[in-house]
Amino acid sequence: MNDFNKQGINKNHNAILENRKRLLLSGVTDVDSFNENQMILFTELGELMIKGKNLHINEMNVETGDFSVEGDIWALIYGDKDKNQRLGILKKIFK
Repeated sequence: MNDFNKQGINKNHNAILENRKRLLLSGVTDVDSFNENQMILFTELGELMIKGKNLHINEMNVETGDFSVEGDIWALIYGDKDKNQRLGILKKIFK
């Protein structure tokens, strides 16, 4: 079933993990930070942290929200579904 925000706009986010080596994402709205061990992204449905080893971005299309990562992927950790904006540093400290 599709999710709709208050304005009636369709929000979609999909994740396809292939053999724990390649991750294909849709609905990515922003990349907060990334290095070879961790990436923090914002999707249409909230924050997503990707953990692993030797991670690198293959593709990022800001128009479509498509995103591709390769490496040894160990974990996908989703944050609060209702929050798709960056938390300020003070909010993170007092959380």
